[in-house]
Amino acid sequence: MTNKDNILIRKAERLDVPLLLEFIRGIARYEKMENEVIASPEVLEREMFDEHRAEAVFAVVNGRKVGFALYFYNFSTFIGHSGLYLEDLFVWPEERGKGYGKALLLHLVGIAHEHHCGRMEWTCLNWNQPSIDFYLSLGAVPMKEWTIYRLDTAALERLTRKG
Repeated sequence: MTNKDNILIRKAERLDVPLLLEFIRGIARYEKMENEVIASPEVLEREMFDEHRAEAVFAVVNGRKVGFALYFYNFSTFIGHSGLYLEDLFVWPEERGKGYGKALLLHLVGIAHEHHCGRMEWTCLNWNQPSIDFYLSLGAVPMKEWTIYRLDTAALERLTRKG
């Protein structure tokens, strides 16, 4: 838990699962992908708190959770170190511009440093200029020569059946 300028950053707990889902739906709405959210409280609870596949933190101001960040660790073969991967960073629209997103991101930078991560990465939608400007202002570098590829659940099942 950290507290800077009345912003408390605290780790999500099992009892926060309904609120995590609220934030996930909030970022999905913002990214115009709400119809893609299929996560359920049961799945989040299992994946995050039983299997420990991801972690989340909240920005709390005056007792109100105003933002969240969800992350997990990956590994870079090139540098031989784990990295911190930021999956989602979201601040409620009415709370933006007050430093809460920056506080969340800097908190994760501290976690990455503390765990000797070789880097911290995330993706950002190409049309999300406010976020792009924010990340650039912090010194983040876009990886323009890389393209993300994805196999969704249906593709995974299809390929598994093909053996």
